[in-house]
This record gives sequence, structure tokens and C-alpha cells, in this order.
Amino acid sequence: MGSAAAERHADGDASARALAANFDIKRIDAAFLIDPFPTYRALRQYDPVHLMPDGSYFLSRYDDCLSVYREHDTWRSDKHIDFRPAFGESLLFEHHTTSLVFNDPPYHTRVRKLLAPAFTPRALNRLQPQIEALVDRLLDRAAERAAIDLIDEFAAAIPIQLIGDLLNLPMAERGPLRDWSLAILGALEPTLTPQQFDRGVRVVKEFKDYLRCHIRREAKAGRSGAGEVLAALIRGSEFNSSAPANERLSELELIHNCIFLLNAGHETTTNLIGNGIDLLIRHPDALSDLRAHPELIDSAVEEFLRMESSNQLGNRRAARETRLGGIPIQAGAYVHIGIGAANRDPAQFPDPDRLDIRRQPNRHLAFGTGIHACAGMSLARMEARVAIGKLVARFREIEPAGSPVRGNRARFRGFSDYPVRLA
Repeated sequence: MGSAAAERHADGDASARALAANFDIKRIDAAFLIDPFPTYRALRQYDPVHLMPDGSYFLSRYDDCLSVYREHDTWRSDKHIDFRPAFGESLLFEHHTTSLVFNDPPYHTRVRKLLAPAFTPRALNRLQPQIEALVDRLLDRAAERAAIDLIDEFAAAIPIQLIGDLLNLPMAERGPLRDWSLAILGALEPTLTPQQFDRGVRVVKEFKDYLRCHIRREAKAGRSGAGEVLAALIRGSEFNSSAPANERLSELELIHNCIFLLNAGHETTTNLIGNGIDLLIRHPDALSDLRAHPELIDSAVEEFLRMESSNQLGNRRAARETRLGGIPIQAGAYVHIGIGAANRDPAQFPDPDRLDIRRQPNRHLAFGTGIHACAGMSLARMEARVAIGKLVARFREIEPAGSPVRGNRARFRGFSDYPVRLA
């Protein structure tokens, strides 16, 4: 290496070290929100179990993140301690500490057991024609105008419609769902403004009031099969006197887990579809390969999940003293699971910054793993396969019609607007 090249290398090395040393998830800038991957790369290389100013740790290596997911007796998901400082006694605290994802067994096990039948292969096979028909209708509308907003009119419309069906929500009442979801999930970002807090609290109240009326109406009607997920939850709740008393969901628990299902199923799937199509637009060789070999859609979706994980961050708290990557971790320590960082770890994924829609194996952590692996991951994959596969097959030209707008969130990575031209 020549002296000039060596000097540039040393400068780059020093910059990366400084980037890792100074990283604080609560003090991130616009550049990180647009492209966090250089920061993740620096952390993996120089400080993979990174202690931040508030005493929490940020994990960026695949093996460390995987061990936290798998060792659920050591790493707890309950967020009653963690959400109190930001949410106080607000409705945001009530919601996020009652929903499935932020709880441990036995409550987590009880709710997940009620949901499981709705996401079996048999149940998903029944849903696929419904998803295909929905995607065809959306693409018909897009073809008439030769344009579409990739997010609002396509990627978000699919899961909102599907989850609305699973909860048996009347079509005329689905208008507020996406805004409600974004407001509640926005409160989970590493930093929370007073405006975001106030909006989140207001939206939880509106959503609770709406669902309370809807659930009571559905329970009284006793419509089995209509709104399969909601029907299953009602059967396991206080509305069903024949359900085991020690396993019944209260009305409040039922309401908040319906909110959670909409939020979780909407945001991650919207981002998966939007991020996947964006990757294909930015990598025309991969787009051509997928068109020529549509059977690659399964592995392509897995690669989209790895490259641009819809959910970039997870969190756990240590129930006991332990070690991560050789670093001692005290009981009670809080860790940030860097999903987006782990999914580009070269120790697990060769050439990790390259889009490879034929990548095998591809054991990414986009849906987590262990007892808290995403309950709806098979449904999200199906929605993405149908949506992206049909879009690519139908239109020979898919290109931006303006500047895409990132959602500017650290936890949930996606776009808020993405106009495209189609031909």
C-alpha cells in the first residue's frame, strides 16, 4: 500500500473508530436515518457491545443478537420498567405493556396460543386467493394511471385491507387505521417529542373507543369465521363464559392485542413491500433476474428482509448477570438488538452489502427468533411474495416519478412516500 493510500486508510479507520465510540441511539442525525449501515459497520468492527451514555448497550454482531433472542430466560421482553419514564401512566403505557410483543410468559404464551390457528399453513392457504385478488385490483388501478404511490396506494393498502378483514372491520370504518398505527408505533422511537407523545395518547384513546364498540358488537353477533383472528380472540376472552377462567383475556387485553395486530401486521409488511421494490429499482440486474426467473421470489423476499429489515431494532433487559461477546453484563442492563446491523454481519452473510436474490442460506433476524419470533411472519412473507411478484410480472418499467421520502425513523425502516411510473 502506497503512503497516500495508507494515509487515507488510516483516516478512514480513525473516522470509523470515532463513529463507533460516539454512537448514541438517542442522539442520531438525519444522515443515520437515511443510511444507518456505515454506523452499524463501524460498531461491528470496533465496539460490537457498545455501552451508551444512558448505561444501555447496543449490539451489532449477529451471534450476540441471536443469543439474546434465544436465551429468553436471561433476556426479558416485559417493558413495564422501560416504558414508564417516557410514557408515565398514559394510555401509551397501558397499550404497549398490555400487547403481546412486550410481555413474557405466561401472558405471552396465553395470547399467542389464541392467535396461532389463524397463521397455520392451512389458514394462510385460504387467504392467498384473497390477497392475490386484492393485489390485482390495486395493480389494475395503477395501470389505468400508469403511476402509483408505492406506499400509500400499494404497500400499505395490502396489509391494512387484510388485517381489516381478519378483524372483520367494516370497509367504511377503515380510513383512520394507518394514521392510528403510525402514531402509536412512532412513540416507540428511541427519542419521543412532546407532540408525538400527545398524538400517540390521543390515538390510543380513539382506537380503544372504536374497538370497544366493534368487539362488543361482534361478540353479541357471534359470527364464527367472519374476522377469523377477532373471532379466535373473542372465544378466548371474558365474552365467552366457556373459556377456561384462568386463560380468558379481559376486554382491555383483547382491545390492546387487536391494536397490536394492526400495528405489527401493517407497518412491517408495508416496509417489506416498499423496501423490496426500492431495492429492485436500485438494482436493475436483480430485477431482470427476478423477471426471468419468477421462481426466485421466495429467496428474493428473504434477501429484502435481510438487506433492509422492516424492523431495525429490538430491546431486552437482563434478568441476571451474563456475558455478551466476552463483555460482562450486569443484571437489569438494557440492550438494543441491532437487527439491521446483525443482518449485514459478514461473519454470517458473505458480501453482506450486496443484494443477492439467490442467497442461500439466509438466516436473517428480520422477524426475530425464539419464543418471540413474529407470529405473523408467514403471512407477511406471503403478502410480499404476491405483491412484489405480481408487480414485477405485470410492468416492464418501474421507475421513480419523484424523490422517495424516507420515514425518518430508526426502529421502523421504510418510506412514507414513493411515487413511481409504470409501463
